[in-house]
Amino acid sequence: MDGFEELLERERSSIERYVRYKLNGTSDAQDIIQEVFLTAYQKFDQLKDTGAFKAWMISIAANKCRDYFRQKASKMELPIDELNVSEMSLSRYGLTVNETVQETLEKLGNKDKQILYLYFFKDMPQSEIAKALNIPIGTVKSRLHTAKQNFKSIYPHRTEIAKGGSNMKKLPKFMPEYKIEQVNNSPFSVKWEELMGWFLVPRLGEELSWGMYDMPSRLLDHVYDMKVTGKAKVHGIEGVELTARESSYSDKDDVIERTFIAQLTDTHCRYLATLRNDGDVRNYITFLDGDEFIPNWGFGQDNCGNETNLSVKGDIQRSGNTVISAKKDFLLDIVGRYNVTINGKTYDTVCVMDIETYNSGVVSEQFLDKNGRTILWRRFNRDNWKIDRYKKPWSELLPENDKLTINGVTYVQWYDCITDYIL
Repeated sequence: MDGFEELLERERSSIERYVRYKLNGTSDAQDIIQEVFLTAYQKFDQLKDTGAFKAWMISIAANKCRDYFRQKASKMELPIDELNVSEMSLSRYGLTVNETVQETLEKLGNKDKQILYLYFFKDMPQSEIAKALNIPIGTVKSRLHTAKQNFKSIYPHRTEIAKGGSNMKKLPKFMPEYKIEQVNNSPFSVKWEELMGWFLVPRLGEELSWGMYDMPSRLLDHVYDMKVTGKAKVHGIEGVELTARESSYSDKDDVIERTFIAQLTDTHCRYLATLRNDGDVRNYITFLDGDEFIPNWGFGQDNCGNETNLSVKGDIQRSGNTVISAKKDFLLDIVGRYNVTINGKTYDTVCVMDIETYNSGVVSEQFLDKNGRTILWRRFNRDNWKIDRYKKPWSELLPENDKLTINGVTYVQWYDCITDYIL
């Protein structure tokens, strides 16, 4: 078939990586890959725009992966241990692995684990779950409701759950292609007033939408609508209250509403409190609550927050993808000036690196324009980060993703984020 082999050869490695990533390296991955290629070949004449070949192939691969897990579910062969790969919670730094989630899941019965696995971790709609388990859709709804309630009843860090609503529409389904080029000009100083990890400036009237994209598939995974809702005080300190409406891009039924309070001063930006629902009680956990607050939301000495007036300190030196850093806490520094071309536009930016200030083994690079707004944010994991959980180094899990060498240690790109500021 004219053109198919050439297009496939160009995108083959991306499709193979996507399937292996979704199936977490199971021995069935190669069979699923062959099914994807065969289906694509048989339906190639239905593709009207060959420029969309990669996205079209990814959609076929996604469907084949869903079919795989649906078949496993129908035979009660669900690999519950794979929940380890996806157990996530939200903090100031986006999605992070949460030990408490796994502990909670282990306390649930197998039916609860099964339904939560399919619905939340494999992104299967309720209609597909009904087919997979050969049960009525009403039973799926009932079982899912029960499993959620059982999880919430024993999970210590609860959130509000809101039904319905639509995901934000502005963000593309796939991460736009981008180019990062270092330039010789000196890095500029910048006023950076965004909340670390959430990209919103905590000022009255501000709102923002942003998305998290899996790499290397480039698929939009989670979407967030952020808004400052009003003034607030915590222990006499004035700030603003803001909400974060989160949803999975592939699941439009459930969204999570989070509320927290932040403060912006002339020199720092910091979190003051976050809302936790304890039954019928709206319980605000604040910066005075020690380990309940600081590990996920605190930053800097005595929770002073991140500096808003950024300039080169010299704590972090970068040449290409090789980084040398000083031995000190709170390693956050401008490491160079870059042209970032994304979505058809080129931005003059500085790169701000954060080396393990929040989470041991986690590094970020954040490209800020002269307005102090994020153009592109990228997360990297140390090669052995959570290796007891993921079983393999990240260089094997995501072999084609970008890598950094920091003080001689390898870090591998995990996911990217962009906001509607660039759209």
